[in-house]
Parts: sequence; C-alpha cells; structure tokens
Amino acid sequence: MRIAVMSDIHGFDLALETVLADIDAQGPFDEVVAAGDFCEVGPAPAEVLDLLRSRGVSAVQGNADLDLVAAARDGTTDAAFAFAVEQIGAAGVEFLAALPFAHRVTPPGRRSPDDDLLVVHANPHNQSDKLDPALSDVQLRRIIGDARMGAIAFGHIHVCYMRRLDSVLLADVSAVGNPKDGDLRCKYGILTWDDTNRTWRAEFRKLDYPLEATLAQIAASGLPDPDKVMRKLIRASY
Repeated sequence: MRIAVMSDIHGFDLALETVLADIDAQGPFDEVVAAGDFCEVGPAPAEVLDLLRSRGVSAVQGNADLDLVAAARDGTTDAAFAFAVEQIGAAGVEFLAALPFAHRVTPPGRRSPDDDLLVVHANPHNQSDKLDPALSDVQLRRIIGDARMGAIAFGHIHVCYMRRLDSVLLADVSAVGNPKDGDLRCKYGILTWDDTNRTWRAEFRKLDYPLEATLAQIAASGLPDPDKVMRKLIRASY
C-alpha cells in the first residue's frame, strides 16, 4: 500500500501542479491525501481548490483553512484573507469549513487504529501545536497524547523531517507551496506499508520550484503587498 501525502499549498497552484505531475509519474498510489492549509498566502487559491477537487484528493482541514472560514463569516478586514475569500467565493469557504480534522488509512487486513496511517495538519488533537523536530521525545509524547496509529503524516511547520517515536513513524511532509526549511523546493511524502515488518516507511520527494512563473503570477494577481509575498517565498524560511 502506497499513500502520497502533501500539505501546505497556500494558494500556489503552479507548485501544486508540479507535485501532482510527480505523483502521476511515481504512481500508482492507493490514495492521495492533502493535509490542509490550501488557500491563504498565494496568488491562486481558487485554482488550488479546483485542482484538488478535480483530482479527487482526500483533504483535511488546516489552521489557515479554519482561520479563513472564520474570517469570511466574520467579515474580515485583513487584506490577505479578504483576497483569498473573494477568490474562492462562498462555495470555496463552505468546502474548507466542511473538511474533516483527520484522515485514517488502514492497511488491508491490519488492525485499526494501531496500524493506521493518520494524516492530520499539525498533530492528532488540534491544528496548532507543533510536532517540531527540535522537541524531545518526552515533549512530543505530550503533544501526541493517547492517539493510536502506526504512522502520522503532517505539515504545519513547513519543515521536512522523519523520526521514529517509540513504535510510531512521524513524517512531516513539509510544504508544497512555501517551504520554510531553507530549501525552496516543492515537497511531499510517500508513505508505504511494509506488510512483512508490519510498519510504515516514508520517503520525501523534493522538486524544483516553478519560481519564475510563480513570481510573475504573484505580480499580476492583485495580491496585497505582492513584493512581500515574493520575498518570503524566495527566502524559504521564517
């Protein structure tokens, strides 16, 4: 069983197209899952949602998606949120609002939840607390709590890393749209179930970013403060 997991597209549809093309080349996959934060920041939030829906990608809700829904319903005055809300429209807002918190994949003939791949945005309990690679095992266990799974795939911090914590594989698949680990490449993960060893393993795909086309798209998009968006994208760090 092979599952492709991506996260943090953030309105960058050209980066998403790059990842989807590689998924097609690396396939077939049993499922493709997107771990949240789809619209706010980049120049093409509506196009991102159209791509995800047209491809039948399973999706979970990220913190930025939740914030965007709240901003739309409250009548936000924040320019970045207002741009995304205008682009995706009421139907896009409702799509984000209806997304589930988590998505589980159970290997054929195996036990749920202990053998599952759990896909979430940040951690098994909320969309904000970070499974940061700098945390100790003790700190990570506190965040994960009593959640049961064989592997957890997530994004949120836009930093690519893999780690074993007791019997659980942690795989941060980083970001499709705006990575923050100093490496400006589009990233996603491939999670594979090893039936012999009854465990999940992960590999990361890192693809050349369509930077020049994306910068031109940002400049022409009507995004508020496009120069800032371009600078942050190029920097690929916080």
